[in-house]
Order: sequence, then C-alpha cells, then structure tokens
Amino acid sequence: MLIARHNAILEIARQTGRVSVDDLARRFDVSPQTIRKDLNELCERRLLSRTHGGALLSSGIENVGYEARRIISSTEKADIGARVAAIIPDNTSMFINIGTTTEAVAQALLQHRGLMVITNNLNVASLMRGYSQIEVVVAGGVLRHADGGIVGEAAVDFMRQFKVDFAIISASAIDPDGSLLDYDYREVRVTQTIMENARHVILAADSTKFERTAPVRVGHLSQVNSFVTDTCPSEAIRRMAREQEVTLIETGAAKQPLEDAV
Repeated sequence: MLIARHNAILEIARQTGRVSVDDLARRFDVSPQTIRKDLNELCERRLLSRTHGGALLSSGIENVGYEARRIISSTEKADIGARVAAIIPDNTSMFINIGTTTEAVAQALLQHRGLMVITNNLNVASLMRGYSQIEVVVAGGVLRHADGGIVGEAAVDFMRQFKVDFAIISASAIDPDGSLLDYDYREVRVTQTIMENARHVILAADSTKFERTAPVRVGHLSQVNSFVTDTCPSEAIRRMAREQEVTLIETGAAKQPLEDAV
C-alpha cells in the first residue's frame, strides 16, 4: 500500500516530470535516505524510473504532460536550441516537428532571415508568426489537443510535397541500440516523412531521453546527420555515432567548431 508521502511524490512527478532526492528531502523534512527508500519502492512498482539523484515519471506507454516536459531540462533545451540555430544559415528551408526541444530551436531561430519553416507544431507556428523574415507553413491534419501537434495521414501527405535543406526533429526516448522512440504512431509517421524529405537531419534531444522508453519506433540514429544534446551518457551511442558518421555535438562539452557540424 502506498503511504501518503508516496502519493505526494507521485503528484509532484506528474506535475514536473521528475523529482530529486534533495528537493523531496527538504519538502518533506525527512532524510535523503528515507526519500531514496521511497523512490526505490515507487520504482519497484514501476510508477517511477530511477535516475541519478532522483527519479522520472514512469512513462513506457504514455508521454509526460506537455507543461511538465517544458520544465524538464529547460536550461539544457535552450542551450541545445542555440547550438542547432548556430548550425543553420539564413535563407534555408526546414521542417520542425513536435517537441519542447524543437520549440527551443524555433525560439533560437527567430533572428534568422529568409527562412521557410514547415511545421506540424502549432506552438512553433505561433512563436514564429510575428517575424516577417520567416515564412511559416503549417501542416493540415488532426490537432492533438495535449500539445498542439498536428498528426495523421493528412499531415504525412502534406509533408511529402516538400524537399528541404534541414529537418529538426526530436524523440521521446533513445534506446541503447540507437532506436529513436515515441508514443503516438500518428506522430511517428509524420516524423518519418520529415526525415525522408530533408537533405540534413538534426536530432535535438536532451540527455533525459536516454533514461526513458516509448513503444513506437521513429527510426534509428544512423538516419540522422547531426545529433545535438547536452551530454551523451552512453558510450555505445558515442561509438555508433562515430561508426555511422553522425556528428555528435554536446552543449555541455567544449564547443565544437561549427564547420564540423554540417
């Protein structure tokens, strides 16, 4: 049976996506050891997934809430967004798909000029609509109310009309074998079409994606040209990136020359 503190911890995790041992210890005025025991029990019940220093909301079949995803690693996502924007020159065309990290990229692109942005993300479209130097093209399809994503076969058919310079994509999880994973098969079909119709695919995903899992396969790391993250904790993924000639850029590491990224 879950004790009251366990239920409170779960509620915090639902609101924020993740919890830390130190924050919970202060909040509940108990020792870190007590919180670690709580988290271990919740993880044994598969309600949370343990991470270094805390835990994530267990989300094997359903994504964390949209606002919680915005909060998770927000600083890291902003850094990733800035790094991706630095790769992309003015006067180019691109796809931007659904995700809070890709929205951070869109934010960082607002001072670019001569961009054509095709997106199935209403948040990206709304963010960019006031910038006359950016042409925004919005896909048609089914609106997913949870996050403003446009999905379904109509969106797939719409994306097939274009061949662009860049595709900026994210993923909900990255498997140790290099699989890129997501939750909604309708979204996955759109992302796969985006990847097929871009000359250079950029995966923008923070390191928490290595700690999660999801049921639908988007594709594989070998299908992207550049992978921008805050840090890559997996040596297997590093090796795979080298073998598949995928440029790995870590914003938490020493700055990599921009000419090496494209």
